[in-house]
Amino acid sequence: MSLGVAIVGCGLIGRKRAAALTRAHVVVCADVDIVRARQLAAACPHAQAIDSWEQAVSSSDVDVVVVATTNDALAPVARGALDAGKHVLVEKPAARSAAEVTVLREAAARANRRVRVGFNHRYHPAIRKARELVDSGAVGELMFLRARYGHGGRLGYEQEWRAQPAISGGGELIDQGVHVIDLARWFLGNFTSVEGVATNYFWKMPVDDNAFMTLGAAGGHIAFLHVSCTEWKNMFSMEIYGRDGKLAIDGLGGSYGVERLVWYRMLPAMGPPETTMWEFPGADESWAVEFEEFVEDILLEREPAAGLADAHAALAVVEAIYQRSGYDFSPNT
Repeated sequence: MSLGVAIVGCGLIGRKRAAALTRAHVVVCADVDIVRARQLAAACPHAQAIDSWEQAVSSSDVDVVVVATTNDALAPVARGALDAGKHVLVEKPAARSAAEVTVLREAAARANRRVRVGFNHRYHPAIRKARELVDSGAVGELMFLRARYGHGGRLGYEQEWRAQPAISGGGELIDQGVHVIDLARWFLGNFTSVEGVATNYFWKMPVDDNAFMTLGAAGGHIAFLHVSCTEWKNMFSMEIYGRDGKLAIDGLGGSYGVERLVWYRMLPAMGPPETTMWEFPGADESWAVEFEEFVEDILLEREPAAGLADAHAALAVVEAIYQRSGYDFSPNT
């Protein structure tokens, strides 16, 4: 069996998604820029290129719609696909607001279709190994988590769509921030308290370029998070602290550096810990692993591990911090 897929949004992420399909094939490539749609379709045997997402999601040959558009179009396209009876993989953050995600959850329930949100960072090998160690009790009861994620922008960054709040729904916090919020929640559980600030230090744009968060989960677990597009040297770092040890994840491959996980295991006498390190120098396979799991979700009729409830939870944190920081990026303003 091979599922028919429509790719809506044929930019960088749409191309990555098309290249990472498993047990599926591209039927149609849709983009408002027909040239981009044609370029992607040319790389996908027998795929059609069109500039109408409405036509793409209504195609009888399509089983799954991958939505890889700008943030303002994520929810409308995903809802259109659900109303057409399709399963949906929608890129993070899934929408510009939690309210838009609520509409999607209602549409998914009516259609009885699966929706996966593109939190592909959960599927990076170092993060998956860390989750395996946590679940096995290797680091003991968790205490807190600290994560930093950032890039340095590029010339003209303040002119891109991510700097336009009506399109993006916010700045760095809604962009890279939702990834670390989702990962922290995945390890620590739902957040019951949110403190933080989003601000702009460098880029002359009406959205944030840095955000700092302290998020509290049940049982007193704390996540300290910082996301930035003034990092200058791209970086990803996440440290998970348990009573019996620490897990340190660095890098995501490519410009973020070789992905590695270090397990620092406390010894009975304390002192210097026992250290075990894994490196994952290969290509980024998170996209393919994620889609393979989505195929299983569809076949087994189960709710995806990273779904609309997770997107709603992440966006609720984002909105709380924007409100505290004096930003109003709600779609209707």
